[in-house]
Amino acid sequence: MGNLIWHEWARYVSITASVYSIWAAFYGIFYRKFFWDFIGGTLRAPGGLQPSPGIAIFIDIIVKAPVIQLVALFMGMGMVALEFPAPFLKGSSLQRNLTIKVVMLIMQAANAIMFYQGTNGAIYSLVAAIGYTRAIMLGEVMEEAKNNRGRGGKA
Repeated sequence: MGNLIWHEWARYVSITASVYSIWAAFYGIFYRKFFWDFIGGTLRAPGGLQPSPGIAIFIDIIVKAPVIQLVALFMGMGMVALEFPAPFLKGSSLQRNLTIKVVMLIMQAANAIMFYQGTNGAIYSLVAAIGYTRAIMLGEVMEEAKNNRGRGGKA
């Protein structure tokens, strides 16, 4: 049996998380729900749980206007373009940089956790970020970076 290549595993988890975030963003545009509305809410007998007035800003940018969902959609599309990779990113230093991917995945998770449909994508994004962090700690280098050594200015 061979060794686990952490950055490859994290790449597959990241693609899965990003595609899930894209799907969740589309679904969240049509069925808008703020995930954390139960914190500080008031339980009414015929009306159910009503959110606290202190979280009105989140109700405005998630329920009334799908700003968070659109940001999640564009972040997910950006991560898929980076991970798959898109032809204009293939072989670039941006595509090979694991630290940038960790930061982008954490930002994607922080954004996706805000609306109800994006919670699974946020969890998967954090798992991918942990995988990339483990790859960085082990000193893994992407294969494209190894092939470009010694070619001044073309990496």
